[in-house]
Amino acid sequence: MDVRRVVTGHQDGKAVFVSDETIPPVTLALMPGSEFHRLWGSDVRASFPDDGAQPDAPRYFPPVEGFRFGFFTIPPDGGAGIPADLDVGAALAEFETKLPGLAEYVEPDEPGMHTTATIDYGVVLSGEATLELDDGAKTVLRPGDTYIQNGTRHRWSNTGSVPAVLAVALIGAEHQHVK
Repeated sequence: MDVRRVVTGHQDGKAVFVSDETIPPVTLALMPGSEFHRLWGSDVRASFPDDGAQPDAPRYFPPVEGFRFGFFTIPPDGGAGIPADLDVGAALAEFETKLPGLAEYVEPDEPGMHTTATIDYGVVLSGEATLELDDGAKTVLRPGDTYIQNGTRHRWSNTGSVPAVLAVALIGAEHQHVK
């Protein structure tokens, strides 16, 4: 799914539209059916007025005082899976190139499980997403449901029959157990 992103800024003391463009998803060979839309973010606290230029946000997760906004799509569990002929080395390199820093938080022994130094505010736009915590507790989120993820260890899945699309804002925070 492509996402339309409209950005405003300031010019000569007035609010102006700075850009109106379509943002294609980031897709990965290692995660068939998943999509990530990196729509906006910054590694520093915002200050206004500004010209609406896109700030620097090279890594997937923000540092303290940084933020990110985007969508992610979770395919139904048991979907296509990883292709049998996948070049794993190339797929891992693609993962780091397209979503810098994200792989650092993935736990190889517990697929999908991760902990980040962020507060995540999210809303399910379509489909059903299952949020699982480190003790195995789960809850299913449906369209219109929101969540606030406070730096806890978790993973996402989708036991539904259609992809789940979530909008999320990530705010960088201090975390005693995460770098």
